[in-house]
Amino acid sequence: MSEKITFAPISYTGWGSLSHFIEEVERFNAKKVLVITDPFLKEIGLTDQVTVPLAGAGYEFEIYSEVVPEPPLAVGEKLVAFTRENNFDLVVGIGGGSALDLAKLAGVLAAHEGKVEDYLNLTGTKKVTEKGLPTILIPTTSGTGSEVTNIAVLSLETTKDVVTHDNLLPDVAIVDPALTVSLPPKVTAATGIDALTHAVEAYISKNASPVSDALAIQAIRLISNSIRKAVSNGSDQEARTNMSYGSYLAGLAFFNAGVAGVHALAYPIGGQFHISHGESNAVLLPYVMGYIRQSCEKRMKDIYDAMGFSSANLSQEEASYRCVSELKRLVEDVNIPSTLKGFNISEDALESLTKDALEQKRILARSPMTLAREDIFTIYKAAFDGEIVELNGQEKQIVTI
Repeated sequence: MSEKITFAPISYTGWGSLSHFIEEVERFNAKKVLVITDPFLKEIGLTDQVTVPLAGAGYEFEIYSEVVPEPPLAVGEKLVAFTRENNFDLVVGIGGGSALDLAKLAGVLAAHEGKVEDYLNLTGTKKVTEKGLPTILIPTTSGTGSEVTNIAVLSLETTKDVVTHDNLLPDVAIVDPALTVSLPPKVTAATGIDALTHAVEAYISKNASPVSDALAIQAIRLISNSIRKAVSNGSDQEARTNMSYGSYLAGLAFFNAGVAGVHALAYPIGGQFHISHGESNAVLLPYVMGYIRQSCEKRMKDIYDAMGFSSANLSQEEASYRCVSELKRLVEDVNIPSTLKGFNISEDALESLTKDALEQKRILARSPMTLAREDIFTIYKAAFDGEIVELNGQEKQIVTI
């Protein structure tokens, strides 16, 4: 069976790779550049890493910093309108996943009519048809993989939706670990577990292939063996480099194989409680993997090995249990709450979370185990109680790991 594998056209990776920025800008013959970032990066001067070279090379540019975490639809609508009105020739996104997603959205929808909501995956009625403006994306976190995917995520009232099309793929991705050194420990942890979740879900996805498998396993290896160091010592150059490469590879893996149950259940948590996407994934990761463990035991054994352990003397079943345990331990070690209670989410919210998660059919379809309403509620309840629960035949049972 043939597989379609898609990568961003050009990527620069490694320490100091931002040095290629201006040479890439020059390729597009741009006269007016839109730089999209968030207010914090502008305030601490990290945005200067692109604006100073632009000014030095004589380019006209404008900084748009009205970016917020988990951007609501209204933020996307405002940015797209601004981009259409000001006749830019090139879009540069520098920041975390929110800035990069918005940069992709602005670049493509600047060449389209209608509102952003018209192009949403779940409810939109219009299709992306034009390539739009060229884009250069520069991540300052090691987490989202947005610089190599064709997806822009937006928050709705109680959940999230996406605009997705291959035209959203950036023309250039520049992944320079040096830009992540100033990332606070909390953000390092959340974005890092987000990247790990991308890799884990890509590896167990029903759409996985030998190519995405190779990317995902190496990403798991790099992230799981570096994230603790990156969180505890942000200036550790080796740890930051491994995290950047891991995030990049995880992005390529999940772009081609897709994510599944963890993300489907995480979107409503972010939408209803405004918890960061990375933290939403982190708190659910061990509970989803514990619940679906029997559907992907061999693959979880591989993940356990990639995390730096040895399954040589273990059965697939035992290794898969240990994999769940180590994922839970990793989340706890980087100081992310390991239960929904830890985020002050009440038990009363589990029904509404379940209702919204069921709408994420595109993502749920990739899960190696079919997750129906009762399954999803059970996982949320397990995450609330802090207990790993799995199916034993038709019965659900708590598992001690």
